[in-house]
Amino acid sequence: MTSRLLIVALCFAGTSVALARSSRSEAVPDRRSFSTFPMQVATWQGQRAPDFDAAIVRELGVDEYLNAVYDNPASRALGLYVGYYASQRQGDAIHSPANCLPGAGWQPVETGRVTIDVGRPIEVNRWVIQKGDERQLVLYWYQSHGRVVASEYASKVHLVLDAVRLNRTDAALVRIIQPIGAATGDSAITAEAAAVAFARSLFPILERYIPA
Repeated sequence: MTSRLLIVALCFAGTSVALARSSRSEAVPDRRSFSTFPMQVATWQGQRAPDFDAAIVRELGVDEYLNAVYDNPASRALGLYVGYYASQRQGDAIHSPANCLPGAGWQPVETGRVTIDVGRPIEVNRWVIQKGDERQLVLYWYQSHGRVVASEYASKVHLVLDAVRLNRTDAALVRIIQPIGAATGDSAITAEAAAVAFARSLFPILERYIPA
């Protein structure tokens, strides 16, 4: 465990050094604003959630974000968060749900990954989290330059490589949260099926807002 933590620390330190050494003006691609993001995704009807407090936005370091709730008559309402970072050179970096969710009191009781067919297979993180009697199914991934990555560490490696090859460090975190309602007989499997179905319908739309 000590060796693993050391490797992770070295990777993060190497990322910071490599990005800091790059002095070129970064190429920031044009993209659509989340203000135009559709509130209808297949059979899910959405509405925007209240904006985050300014202090939370500063803590996230995000350049633009989408926070919305989508409802489907066939399943429980789910939450969608997409945080977009135009550049990660000046210390603003994607905050991993692995840190944010426990910080908000949600403890992971299951962690793993699932592969979703969105016209091509993508691997994303699949968590079941719990706070008191409440449980939720979480899918999340890192997306940039047409690539989907589940691993936080792999996303850091790609960040450095893309900074060198493409002069770009833009990326996004995509997170879907589907509540698990024990009182209604829902299970993690049922919640996962709904979240995966939403992700399949969502993905083609995301590609218009997260530059390839």
